[in-house]
Amino acid sequence: MNSLTKKLTSEFNVNPPVSIEAIRQFERESGMSLREDYAAFLMHSNGGEGFIGKSYASLWPLEDLAEKNRSYQVADYSPGLYLFGSDGGGGAFAFDIRSNEQPIVCVPFIPLDSREAQILASTFEGFLEVLSNS
Repeated sequence: MNSLTKKLTSEFNVNPPVSIEAIRQFERESGMSLREDYAAFLMHSNGGEGFIGKSYASLWPLEDLAEKNRSYQVADYSPGLYLFGSDGGGGAFAFDIRSNEQPIVCVPFIPLDSREAQILASTFEGFLEVLSNS
């Protein structure tokens, strides 16, 4: 993880990191390749919650991602998105896996509809910058 990401998350309550082996296992089991920058973040912090700048974020631990996506029925209601956290209110953060670039979007929990998704950033670091500056 680079110094900008560390700076942006300096006030964020981080979870202990995950190993590259845990990330690869998740990818095998889910059939999804995680963005390289997000994987680097997970090896620094396996999610966490708190403020990034003036924005609140709850970024879910790797081991919770599959269950959260199942419980929110993302494949049924918002195919092509993969949730990884929330703004602590009505918005979910997700990767738009319909695109190879996997931009990061925010989609309302109600309705959880990919047509309502708004692109926040094209990179995970960019996502953290958007939160920091919002």
